[in-house]
Amino acid sequence: MRALKIAATGMSAQQLRVETISNNLANMNTTAYNARRAEFADLHYQQISRAGTVNASDGTVLPTGVQVGLGVRAAAVSVHLAQGALQQTNNDLDVAIDGKGYLEVTLPSGQSAYTRDGALKRTAEGLIVTSDGFAVSPEITIPDDATSISINAEGEVYGYFNETTEGQLLGQLSLASFTNPKGLEAIGSNLFTETEASGNAAVSTAGEDGLGTFRQGYLEASSVDAVREVTELIEAQRGYEMNAKVISAVDQMMGATTQVR
Repeated sequence: MRALKIAATGMSAQQLRVETISNNLANMNTTAYNARRAEFADLHYQQISRAGTVNASDGTVLPTGVQVGLGVRAAAVSVHLAQGALQQTNNDLDVAIDGKGYLEVTLPSGQSAYTRDGALKRTAEGLIVTSDGFAVSPEITIPDDATSISINAEGEVYGYFNETTEGQLLGQLSLASFTNPKGLEAIGSNLFTETEASGNAAVSTAGEDGLGTFRQGYLEASSVDAVREVTELIEAQRGYEMNAKVISAVDQMMGATTQVR
């Protein structure tokens, strides 16, 4: 009976949906995290009687035909791009991106990765890095004798020293944009790498070419809506239960056929 396999695909689909929701809820407090959504598509159909064919008995054309669906499949797990609220931290090296764009960082392999997590740190040599120690590109080094730093909306980093009142320009943070940011590949640690689907990174100055600006002393919160996620979790649970009931019903029907004398 096809219903067993069809209901099994439905249960697998709802399981994927629950896993996606679970990951969203687990990242409620992850800096700059964007919620994911599981998307589905119906499987192919068995054409028992095609619409538009001629009925051999009287020559009329069948208006609809008979098409039996074979279940559901996962089509994508898409990122819902939405900026989270900006939370004030008053940390000199915390920068939030107000608008579009990603910071570029250099992985140990030399490959470029991209992030919206602006919780930056400073190494013993003064190099500005991410929380995982990956250098921000372009590299900016803060001198040991700098008493404080300032980062303006365009990403210019100024260092202040005891003997001077004016800041010294140490470098400038840039932002990268993509034609299709949903096509970026998430590799964990709030990092993404470009793919053929995302297109190549276009690096520019903050505030130009439609890019956002920097806000020093702020971090972007997760965009996960807990109420919506819990609501969808209940829907997914009910969907899973309904498909399980279909399997139970089919099992009873098969049992009834074996008892026919």
